[in-house]
Amino acid sequence: MSRGEDPAKVTAVAWHRAAGARERARRALEAAHEQEALAVGAERDIHLRIATTHRKIAAAHLSTARLQEAYARRMAAWSRRREPRPLFMTGVAEACGATSAALTLVGQDRAQLAVAASDDASRAAQELEFILEEGPVRDATRCHGLVSAAGPAAIEQRWPGYGPELTGLGLSGVVAVPLEATGLCIGALTLYDPRPDTRGFETCTEVAEGLTQTVLLGPDPDPELYGGTNHRDLVHRAAGAHAVRTGRSVADALALIKARAFARGVATETVARQILARSGDLP
Repeated sequence: MSRGEDPAKVTAVAWHRAAGARERARRALEAAHEQEALAVGAERDIHLRIATTHRKIAAAHLSTARLQEAYARRMAAWSRRREPRPLFMTGVAEACGATSAALTLVGQDRAQLAVAASDDASRAAQELEFILEEGPVRDATRCHGLVSAAGPAAIEQRWPGYGPELTGLGLSGVVAVPLEATGLCIGALTLYDPRPDTRGFETCTEVAEGLTQTVLLGPDPDPELYGGTNHRDLVHRAAGAHAVRTGRSVADALALIKARAFARGVATETVARQILARSGDLP
């Protein structure tokens, strides 16, 4: 869905997706109740395990419904003249009790393929992880588990290269939850300066599950997150152009772009635009 689409249409789509998610949650809860009613005798534990699975599915759908409803309300109240268009990830950050949030999709080598961020801070944090190839997304996708660090000292100790850069953005806490589907880890939801709820980070896990199962891969998926996803197409195009121009490998060209961006303190897309404007030459 393009960010230039009619706001009324986008709002209607978000409400429609919310209603669908709530209906799927209702059916999952109904199935859980049925299994719990059958939980007697020798097969009691089996039925209870199935019921628990259905309840987890329902929680993921409800989480998605709330996110879609929050986005629909933002879009309905949005004025194109007064402020930037609302981002879906802003609602994700709020739902998880975090200052900022980013959703990152990765390839088999855990390199970033696409990023959706809630604000400039989370966008910059993901850019640093893309450049330095170190950080919470890489750890969460490698270990298939929640990764967290609270306080500048803990962050900088855990990630010697990335940590000081992250705290330099004014962020002092981070949690990354893997996005898993059918045994594969396709990315991570990263929260910056999160506040744990009474269940620890269970809400964050439910949101990550909902994003994976119903927003990215569900029956009505929207991996573009209403136009808020950056696929880093420009950077990869520039790496390919520089590789052709110099005879280097694309991997080497991409590494050069990252190094140039980090040394200059600019985004990799800035360097990529300059390369493409110079027919593949590094600026």
